[in-house]
Amino acid sequence: MTSITPLPKIALLILIHMSEENQRRIAAMFDFVYAPDPASRAAMIAAAADPAHAVHATQAVLTNGTAGLSAVEMRALPNLTLVCAQGAGVENIDAVHAAAHGIEVANGAGTNENVVADQALALLLAVVRAIPQFDRACREGVWRDALPMRPQLSGKCLGVVGLGNIGQKIARRAAAFDMQIAYCGRSQRPDVSYPYYAHVAELAAWSDVLVLATPGGAATRHLVSSAELKALGPDGYLVNIGRGSVVDTAALAQALRNGEIAGAGLDVYESEPLPPAALLDLPNVVLSPHVAGRSPEAINASISAFMAHAARHFASRGHE
Repeated sequence: MTSITPLPKIALLILIHMSEENQRRIAAMFDFVYAPDPASRAAMIAAAADPAHAVHATQAVLTNGTAGLSAVEMRALPNLTLVCAQGAGVENIDAVHAAAHGIEVANGAGTNENVVADQALALLLAVVRAIPQFDRACREGVWRDALPMRPQLSGKCLGVVGLGNIGQKIARRAAAFDMQIAYCGRSQRPDVSYPYYAHVAELAAWSDVLVLATPGGAATRHLVSSAELKALGPDGYLVNIGRGSVVDTAALAQALRNGEIAGAGLDVYESEPLPPAALLDLPNVVLSPHVAGRSPEAINASISAFMAHAARHFASRGHE
């Protein structure tokens, strides 16, 4: 574990939920204000105008890609020099404003990659092998002869949209199931041997399963919509562990209802934290509430990475 040189405590604003155990870890290095819900967050940002309030002294913010931090909020924190996202996503942090005002933006990339890849395979298995439906049938006394057989993964083609670190780990796990792998991204990677497709629809047409491991943001909004789903086809499956904005929910609901694809496994969706209403009555959808990056191991690693990064940041600025 990286050793952290003791420093005077740094004023921190935490905008995400955190266990009491990790709050105690944070307290060893930070004087923090905890505002993990919208009401307390708004109250703390408003209070930052008062120099006598603890939040006015905020030097660092710990958030995540979903919660983000806006330019308006940054402007309300006059001493802010560091914004860290827990996890890889930074799409809702105003990085342009931060860069223009000398505020560093960092993330916890690498701390949760394994568990995200695990969840992708779990969703894939659950939707292809109909695990939730079989569990329900078993509890209701329904025997296998009354149930349809489900496909196997072995020999199927898996397309990965976004072959970053997480996408590569998903590919390696899928290869262990004897699946064929191909990918799509902004450009072809010279360091991998998987076949490359320049367009998502082309990759979808090749794939039996399309896994989305791409970041969110304007550049990838509705990257998967009607055309890509039709290309995936009636025997194809969609798995999304990237960001909900990458998939056009209305188009997905229509494709699932019309049998244009066979099923979907989603850890993320556009309506977060509200459930995706258009998908809830569909039996060929498996949902999880954006938990792919969450495990005790991943959270502990992200806290350690944040503390180490903050120590380096403030040491470089002469925080003594």
